[in-house]
Amino acid sequence: MVIFVNDIPVKIFKAGDKPDSGRFNHTIDAATEPVTQAKLIHHVWVNNASVQDFDTLMGFLNSKVPTSLLTLMVSVQDDQAIKSYLRSKFKVVKAAGGLIRKKDKFLMIYRLKKWDLPKGKKEKNEKYKQTAVREVEEECNINVKLGKKICTTWHTYTMNKNAMLKKTRWYVMDSIDDSRMRPELTEDIEEIRWMSPKEVYHALEHSYKSINYVFEQFYEKMEVKSPR
Repeated sequence: MVIFVNDIPVKIFKAGDKPDSGRFNHTIDAATEPVTQAKLIHHVWVNNASVQDFDTLMGFLNSKVPTSLLTLMVSVQDDQAIKSYLRSKFKVVKAAGGLIRKKDKFLMIYRLKKWDLPKGKKEKNEKYKQTAVREVEEECNINVKLGKKICTTWHTYTMNKNAMLKKTRWYVMDSIDDSRMRPELTEDIEEIRWMSPKEVYHALEHSYKSINYVFEQFYEKMEVKSPR
């Protein structure tokens, strides 16, 4: 499970599991040393984390104090307890979106000064796949054919002083008809653009880490060569 907190990816591992050695440059063993913000530098793996340790880490990530942390990997003592903690701390919002293809190009939207992918909240009694197609068609005014699921992302945000955790399922889609394509201005979308893989690579420098993650999972799972 990967949660994006203030655009910092937090990957949660079950007890006994850990990230590959090349993924982190610093280790904190929560069972033998305190977890402090000063130790959160670049790519960090925290091992043996309790619920209290995880709560401390979340507090650091949500603070206004600048951090040099790039990615956080946490091996927890009890993953079910962590899930219960998240349910108690956040209101979960369910959503779905799409990575849309047209031959060798991908559709990106420019919203709130960031390049993004179309997505939206799941309505009552609606299936995730239905949400994904509906939101793409509403936000971009195109018709698409639904493909395979790519991944699920989780990210935190605040709404009306309430802590929210958005769960978004992402699907690959193929454009059927984009002859009437236009940005949905009421959704703060300023521009829609078909991009080559190289253009996407540069656009992701001005995007969210969660959107980068969706593309990474797409290239990995669909066995498509990354433009990097």
